[in-house]
Amino acid sequence: MLRYFLWAYIVTAAGLVGAFALGWSYSGTLHGAISFGLIGAVLAVLEISLSFDNAIVNANKLEAMTPVWRHRFLTWGILIAVFGMRIIFPLLVVVIAAHIGPIEAIRLAATDPARYAAIIGSAHLSIAAFGGAFLMMVALSYFIDDGKEVDWISWLERKLRRFGSVRGTEIALVLLMMLGFSSLLEIEDRGTFLYAASFGLITFLGVELLGHVLDRSDAAMTVAKGGLGAFLYLEVLDASFSFDGVIGAFALTQNLFLIAIGLGIGAMYVRSMTLMLVERGTLTEFRYLEHGAFWSIFVLSVIMFAQALFHIPEVITGLLGAGFIGLALLSSLRHNRLAASDHS
Repeated sequence: MLRYFLWAYIVTAAGLVGAFALGWSYSGTLHGAISFGLIGAVLAVLEISLSFDNAIVNANKLEAMTPVWRHRFLTWGILIAVFGMRIIFPLLVVVIAAHIGPIEAIRLAATDPARYAAIIGSAHLSIAAFGGAFLMMVALSYFIDDGKEVDWISWLERKLRRFGSVRGTEIALVLLMMLGFSSLLEIEDRGTFLYAASFGLITFLGVELLGHVLDRSDAAMTVAKGGLGAFLYLEVLDASFSFDGVIGAFALTQNLFLIAIGLGIGAMYVRSMTLMLVERGTLTEFRYLEHGAFWSIFVLSVIMFAQALFHIPEVITGLLGAGFIGLALLSSLRHNRLAASDHS
């Protein structure tokens, strides 16, 4: 375990020390420093609970990648995940929403965190719609596949699998969900929701198209380019998973730098879990674990759509995701026991 989580432990120690120092610099008191350290730890736990299903999906994709591109994702990818989504993305939201420059956005985050958080919150509708559509396509594309051979919730997954031969079924279902949720919004919000959700749908299809184009390139470049397609897919997927955590973090603190520390610690554990799942072959050992992750993703996508209508506490999101994965793990253990008894 230490081999997989060593860097996560190092980043945790450095991050908590950084959070403590940040709290001291802002408050000048021991109480303020300890408070920042505790919030940083809670943010890390929040990120881990919301992103465990992300680690399972990442592991599934990484198993098919070349060692070179797998290493690149676990190094470059984690840097993009931590600095891109946990720092640059919130800044870009403020830059676009407030029509100010990046330097001014950083100054605003440092000197007026309340206004910074308010600007981030004003973009929540678009973020929820985009992320919800993208993640719903990820989940449905897994279940609506006539090549899928193993079912967990068999009565439902078997029916979904049968529609795999009908082109565009998952797109039609996502569009129906988009129209259904948008009809419940105020008239002035419907256009924003549908535009952002459509962009999330198009982004998924664009990444899929890019992956197919790269994978069909000439034989000499297939492996490298196929790895690039998978790499881009995983980066967009990580971005979609991060939306909920980044927005939810503002419920705990409005300090951008503390959010970056806490979520960055969590992202390192997600990387470590992904590496462990790939190298130990855990997805093969636990038959239904992947199914639980994709059901968790589907629930998260519905929650993100629902958040356009009302607030859903992040603890509920985390518990539902963990619940599906936990049930899938128990089902896998039960299946392994039955298989072992049959062979004995």
